[in-house]
Amino acid sequence: MVESTGWDRRLSVAADGKKLVGHAGAVLLRKLADRLGLTGGLARVLPSSTAAGWRERSGVLVQLAVAIVLGARSLLEAEQLHLHHQQLFGPAVSDSTMRRVLAGLDEHTLRKIAKVRRRVRRQVWGLLHLRPGGFPYLTVAGRHLKGWIVVDLDATVITAASKKEGAAATFKGTFGFHPLAGWCANTGESLAMELRCGNAGANTVEDHLRVLAACLEQVPGSSQAKLLIRVDGAGATHGLLEHLESLNTKRRTVRYTVGWKITPEDEAAIAKLPESAWETSLHQDGSVQEGYQVAELTGVNTGEGWPQGMRLIVRRVRPSRRQHKKLTDFEKQTGWRYSITATNIRHLWGIPGSHQVQFLDALHRDHAEVEDRIRTGKAMGLHNLPSKSWQVNAGWMLACNLAADLDAWLRLLTLHDQDGLEHAEPDTMRFRLYHLPARLADHARRRYLRIERTWPWAKAFTTCWSRLTQLPAVT
Repeated sequence: MVESTGWDRRLSVAADGKKLVGHAGAVLLRKLADRLGLTGGLARVLPSSTAAGWRERSGVLVQLAVAIVLGARSLLEAEQLHLHHQQLFGPAVSDSTMRRVLAGLDEHTLRKIAKVRRRVRRQVWGLLHLRPGGFPYLTVAGRHLKGWIVVDLDATVITAASKKEGAAATFKGTFGFHPLAGWCANTGESLAMELRCGNAGANTVEDHLRVLAACLEQVPGSSQAKLLIRVDGAGATHGLLEHLESLNTKRRTVRYTVGWKITPEDEAAIAKLPESAWETSLHQDGSVQEGYQVAELTGVNTGEGWPQGMRLIVRRVRPSRRQHKKLTDFEKQTGWRYSITATNIRHLWGIPGSHQVQFLDALHRDHAEVEDRIRTGKAMGLHNLPSKSWQVNAGWMLACNLAADLDAWLRLLTLHDQDGLEHAEPDTMRFRLYHLPARLADHARRRYLRIERTWPWAKAFTTCWSRLTQLPAVT
């Protein structure tokens, strides 16, 4: 019989270890930032000095991003992590120094940093095209969207437990901030994010245009690309849709899908649809989704003032019990719950069947994956903004975006063939790689970071490091 107790017999615990490194995954993230040229690029645009005691701002910002990936939720926690890692990366950076760096990121500096991020992203995407399997294009309803770059826009709420500059009551009845952001659905990268007050509108056209422009600046070769922009119901505004149409050129193709707020006129148009117009919708793998139906509403709806060629796709499903209180009189009468998607897609170049309503419905529903990006962002430091200062919080948001990109790049470039790691969530990466302990050893004027060989993901860790050293160094 095996004893279930007594395992701690003759066991002592003491904090007297030497050359031990916790969260050893920091070396992977910092190595990645250096090899891709992020650290060097930031050094050229951030303030520098030869004064004694001066800390290079680029190293401070990159190390803060690394600390956020590892789980730091405040500048003080980042400082403690730096103190622990100073035997690897050099003297630690104080939280006050980090605060000064973030406070000094004015609009002019942020524009320079955006250019650095764009150059690094171009390097990353070039490497992604060279890896086995190539660039990660999306597959929707069983169709591979080769050649199409998908950008998802969405807003979220960041709550605040105390009075902070810009914090206000939100539309969800909470108190905090209401940032708007854009992500690349192909890679999971955080392209752009704008900090907004808590009472900022959900469908503010000017905000959407600014964030969209910032996103397109981050997409390599966006002036001659095939782009799909997806937005929820906040995007159904004349200003945004007309702007999206105007982005089309002889070299660039821009298509969009946006949510649509149903009006009584829309319900009247839906009532005119014959039963034969409804078709069964599709799952994301292309299989039939029983109980859900879609139909073309274009031409039946007589709404005016919208871009020429815009299509409306209506979807219906039997409402659940909790949805009954939110049904309109028309929905109660028909027994269906409806939603509408607006799009300018007649067809996607190179994608057979992309004109079909079932595909267009599935394509817009795939936009729901942006919630995963939001959840990842909050796991990467955006759950709470740590300062009372708007400027410092805006800088912290930038560091969080850098952290999300570093995590995505590491998985895409070095872990693409490691089971369960290419699309791993932050908590999974922390458990398997980032929080792995190690021992730092010195021998023959070399340093060795030794991890436990019996750890199930030890090979993934060493494979990741090996591939990082093989990446072409960017100065």
